[in-house]
Amino acid sequence: MSPRIESGDVLLVVDIQNDFCPAGALGIAEGDAIIPLINRWIESAISRGAHVIASRDWHPSHHISFKERGGPWPPHCVQGTKGAEFHADLRLPANAVIVSKATHPDRDSYSAFGETTLNDELQRDGVRRLWIAGLALDYCVKETAIDARNLGYEVHVIADATRAVNAQPGDGDRALQHMRNAGVFIEQGLGLVPLATSLNQG
Repeated sequence: MSPRIESGDVLLVVDIQNDFCPAGALGIAEGDAIIPLINRWIESAISRGAHVIASRDWHPSHHISFKERGGPWPPHCVQGTKGAEFHADLRLPANAVIVSKATHPDRDSYSAFGETTLNDELQRDGVRRLWIAGLALDYCVKETAIDARNLGYEVHVIADATRAVNAQPGDGDRALQHMRNAGVFIEQGLGLVPLATSLNQG
């Protein structure tokens, strides 16, 4: 049986922003379909005394990752724009810590640990275990999970609460294997019914 989120853990919700959801500037297929499951995980985290942290891309205009500067992506998640906002259906608690990443115009970072205060926040609270969900599996989720492992955290990625940005067959599977190789636990099949059951078990 897989472990469940407990007091002292952190649920890290990665980049559930409008631009990464369908119809966004860098829309991911079914990117919004994972939000109900993430909301249930947020409920579970709160009920069990775990912390909730949300990361977001928070790019300045003309960020180095944009195609206009030779990067691979269209402009997305520009600071202060609608596309950079969290999706309206995401139910973050009022006390959720928000971590903004890739904020320097000339440096990119997929990881929520890259030039942010995230590790400091976790160390301050004595956190040892992370549960990660969000977008996108093959970029920001993967890089965040691997960085977390390299920093010594126990890391669980909730596979059914994430989606890959690339439509290439196998990209998501390769990302999962890359994370497994780094020592990340990949949690499969933790849908609404199993999670609701665990909530009712106290």
